[in-house]
Amino acid sequence: MGTILEVKNLRKDFKDFSLKDISFSVEKGFITGFIGPNGAGKSTTIKLIMNLLKKDNGEIKIFGLDNVKNEVDIKNRIGFVYDENHFYGELTISEMKKIISPLYENWEEDIYNKYLEKFNLPSNKKIKKLSKGMKMKFSLIIALSHQAELFIMDEPTSGLDPIVRSELLDILSYIIQDENKGVFFSTHITSDLDRIADCIVLLNKGEIVLNDTKDDILDDYTIIKGDKKTLQNISDTDFISIKENKFGFEGLIRKEKIFNKFSKQNIVTEKPNLEDIMLYFTGRNLNE
Repeated sequence: MGTILEVKNLRKDFKDFSLKDISFSVEKGFITGFIGPNGAGKSTTIKLIMNLLKKDNGEIKIFGLDNVKNEVDIKNRIGFVYDENHFYGELTISEMKKIISPLYENWEEDIYNKYLEKFNLPSNKKIKKLSKGMKMKFSLIIALSHQAELFIMDEPTSGLDPIVRSELLDILSYIIQDENKGVFFSTHITSDLDRIADCIVLLNKGEIVLNDTKDDILDDYTIIKGDKKTLQNISDTDFISIKENKFGFEGLIRKEKIFNKFSKQNIVTEKPNLEDIMLYFTGRNLNE
């Protein structure tokens, strides 16, 4: 397919936080989910990719080009969909489009009109009167209309009702059928990625702790539950993380270790979802 976004040894130091030499890539034809708890460094990473922050070290290439030296060319080929848009609220959709469209070399008015009708957006309505879902759809229409090749999405479904969220996910699934496009989808709503993601990058405290296909991640790990006696001859290091209560334990472990350590034990296994994976790998709320 080919790599559309490549991040190598990216570092950014702040007074109380560091992005610690992270590396990952986004491939054409794939939706890559970017997950992690609040404060993990997801938004910082996106700002560095978009050259809104100056990196301290590392390399970012988009379409094989350096993201700083070729910023104008690259941004002409990227669609941005953020949690908070920055459109002028007093302008109508039509007026806002007239300002934005000349900025892009590959703007297609026919595509714009097609999606405006498809998404049922009223062109004469002021931006400030639009719901959050409608604003998100307008952002997506802009990206589609200039034929973006890489969609960078920062919490695009946050605050949307389930119906609008579902519509947005359907659109992304449709977009990615063009195998020359790629989607980088940062979110804390992991159920969205359970549905549409191909690959997952998990960031925690400025470090990447998982970077693999979604299916491999979900296949490699399992949740096990049992009574405390089962743990007597087992080390905590066998688990990604574990929580205990007066009734027993629950932990995330690689499947291969079940057969080595627990094959004769009285345990229950459960298939995790991405939220389980994130919580166990980041240790959030495990002992509450």
